[in-house]
Amino acid sequence: MRLTQTVQKGGCAAKISAEVLREALGKVDFSSDDKAVLIDGKDFDDAGIYQITPDIALVQTLDFFTPIVDTPYLFGQIAAANALSDVYAMGGAPKTCMAILAFPLATLDPSIMTEVLQGAQSKIHEAKATLVGGHSIDDDTLKFGLSVTGLVDPKKMWTNQNAKVGDVLVLTKALGTGTLTAGLKNSDYSEAQIEEALQSMSALNLVSDLLSEAELESIHAATDITGFGLLGHSMQVAKASRVSISLNFSALPVLDRAFDSIKADNLTKAHRSNLSYTKAYFLMNAKLEPYQEQILFDPQTSGGLLLSVARDQAESMVSKLRTRFKKASIIGEVLSAGSHFIEIHD
Repeated sequence: MRLTQTVQKGGCAAKISAEVLREALGKVDFSSDDKAVLIDGKDFDDAGIYQITPDIALVQTLDFFTPIVDTPYLFGQIAAANALSDVYAMGGAPKTCMAILAFPLATLDPSIMTEVLQGAQSKIHEAKATLVGGHSIDDDTLKFGLSVTGLVDPKKMWTNQNAKVGDVLVLTKALGTGTLTAGLKNSDYSEAQIEEALQSMSALNLVSDLLSEAELESIHAATDITGFGLLGHSMQVAKASRVSISLNFSALPVLDRAFDSIKADNLTKAHRSNLSYTKAYFLMNAKLEPYQEQILFDPQTSGGLLLSVARDQAESMVSKLRTRFKKASIIGEVLSAGSHFIEIHD
């Protein structure tokens, strides 16, 4: 049984498009009088933050999706790493997880359920968190993810709202998971042929243990790159921080085979919706081929952290990050607010 053949779309490419989501959420009154709510959903940040004491706040997030790979254990690992990433993107440490599982008992053997959960548990254990429960339903298609609660010092939390002019942008993981997993679903590639992408998606976005206190303090803003692609999530940082972002295309780390996969037309609906979401807000100053442009809109699943970092700490930070994230790179800089939120250069 190939799990990718049981669903129409998989991973973060299955997300509701950002345009539709923003329109729908814009009609809902989410206002709260609770002063302990430090971060809510209005700026499309990665998680909510709720202050408990002057030094402790809860980081809360939830993420689930349909299969992006064929191997159940690997699907569980990727889904867990993706959900845990939102806590890391806020500067927090995951503590407890609850599983969200929809499982088609009529078409899949329950042993697959066990493998998915065991894969997720392997990543939860690696993150030094605990799976404390969850909820499951019998459904037509397999869906899995986690609700994660973490802790963060509110004085040290990261958000997407504080990128500073003069910062440089560091990306921890290479781009291209969207097209490569579309190629897997389309039978252009086997899992073995996109092993680099699978390892990247299943890797935890834990960076704090690699960096010095000075380097951690130099991180002014952060987000993780997932279903809305590099441009979509970068634009959200620029909007929330009231700045512009300049991206250097030639510096972008790209997974092996990703451009070949795009040339082979392994694209998803999310490639189109991510372009639609960002097209009015970016300025293309680079001379790119159409296949190169698509990597900017590629929907990442369990993609890298995008960090807005003080310039004087960036080189040492990247050197340390590369001990775990081989393609971590400086990809751009933060500029004063201009006519566009994003500028792309060669």
